[in-house]
Amino acid sequence: MTDSIFVADLHNFEEKVIQASHDRPILVDLWADWCSPCIMIAPVLEKVASEFEGQLTIAKVEVDDGDNMKIAGNYQVRGFPTLILFQNGQEKGRFSGAKPLQFIRNFIEEHAEL
Repeated sequence: MTDSIFVADLHNFEEKVIQASHDRPILVDLWADWCSPCIMIAPVLEKVASEFEGQLTIAKVEVDDGDNMKIAGNYQVRGFPTLILFQNGQEKGRFSGAKPLQFIRNFIEEHAEL
């Protein structure tokens, strides 16, 4: 993982994602280790993190890890992976499924104020 990707969980989500999104946009990857599309999108997200380094941070939340499923429940996530972009403490957009690099680039450019 790069400096632009970090792990978040139920206990630090408010601070590391919601509050931190006031400084820069944060793309939250809600994933599970049994989910093959989640595994497929991981290297694409690493490319995104390096391309947008300094402008965007990615938070990885493993939904099967302890209480983290509550985060998925709070945001009414129905499938994995689901990626939600937060900025200024608000959800700005989301998508589900493994998407190609160009789709994710366009998504970020469309929804984030960089």
